[in-house]
Amino acid sequence: MESPASFLAAGLRERFGRGLALVGQDNLRRAVLRERDRPGAANIGLIGLTARYALDAGYHVVLEGILCADHYGNMLARLRADHRGPTHGYYLDVPFEETMARHATKPIAGSVSETQLRDWYRPRDLLVGGVETVIDADSTLTATIELIMRDTGLDGLPALDR
Repeated sequence: MESPASFLAAGLRERFGRGLALVGQDNLRRAVLRERDRPGAANIGLIGLTARYALDAGYHVVLEGILCADHYGNMLARLRADHRGPTHGYYLDVPFEETMARHATKPIAGSVSETQLRDWYRPRDLLVGGVETVIDADSTLTATIELIMRDTGLDGLPALDR
């Protein structure tokens, strides 16, 4: 089962169409580099480079994942500062109990214990400067997609014919 962020990113792409690039932390970190999530890891730079490349090629970019503020915050701040257009950040606020319920449905549930998950869980791990809109766990996927499309102005832009 995918994460709520992955479902959301896929929903935004489906709603917008061509011209919206998905830069997924799990794909770059786990699939491309097969790396653990830790400060200073190579995936952090690769995520930044991938997002920059897509932006420079004219794409709108959705960068999604569980991006711990202390690991990814500096890279995200540089992306925000360097981007010429509008930049929006969203934080899906999922309580630990809901995280556990979702975790139980995943293939790794048997190999990652509640204790490990509790050690990894970071409630309200927001970036410095209040740059994210917090979306509560009770917001439906459809409502969240509509909110982001409206908030970012993507709902008024045409998809690219690529």
